[in-house]
Amino acid sequence: MRLNAFLARAGVASRRRADELIKAGRVSVNGETGQLNTVVGARDRVEVDGQEVQRQRLRYVLLHKPAGVVTTARDPQGRPTVVALVPGEPRVVPVGRLDADTTGALLLTNDGQLAHRLGHPRYGVEKTYVAEIEGDADEETLQRLRDGVELGDGVSAPARARRLGRGRVELVLHEGRKHQVKRMLAAVGHPVARLHRSAYAGLTLGGLEPGACRELEPFEVEALRTG
Repeated sequence: MRLNAFLARAGVASRRRADELIKAGRVSVNGETGQLNTVVGARDRVEVDGQEVQRQRLRYVLLHKPAGVVTTARDPQGRPTVVALVPGEPRVVPVGRLDADTTGALLLTNDGQLAHRLGHPRYGVEKTYVAEIEGDADEETLQRLRDGVELGDGVSAPARARRLGRGRVELVLHEGRKHQVKRMLAAVGHPVARLHRSAYAGLTLGGLEPGACRELEPFEVEALRTG
């Protein structure tokens, strides 16, 4: 993997900060000054300011995010964060975001390569949302959601949509635009009152209580990498 990705995975710094360390000549690989295009292998020795960087165990955690918790590592306003809800080491960070008032499935990991893959639009990671809405969605409205609606930054991609009961709909998306579900439902005349993500990339909460988390099983990690 590239040197900046190695440093980020090891918890030394973010990729951007790692680039700064590399440019400053503070990073060496096997005794040679590292470059931005340096590739690190399994047997290479990486040092920052003369101190060897230890490789971190890769970790994958599924969290049932509760309402009122922000999807960041730190919050300037002092609100609780999802990172604080996941105990243990090594530290993990969220893949993507959920609004503070949105609940549900959130993946956290220190595997930067997998996080990048899951976040890339071309892989079309599937996300399932259950929304409580104002009013009730009829079949015509559901079809509009399936076909795509104008959001101001382009038409949404086709989605699966179904009515779960009065004032409740399920949307399955492969996009990840900011506030997308709320914007889609507002665009068809049914603003969201409550929003819950019931599944992410095939991962479901399976009885996890709000605020609880679990480590992924090896087969689940493999499915994320190959799916």
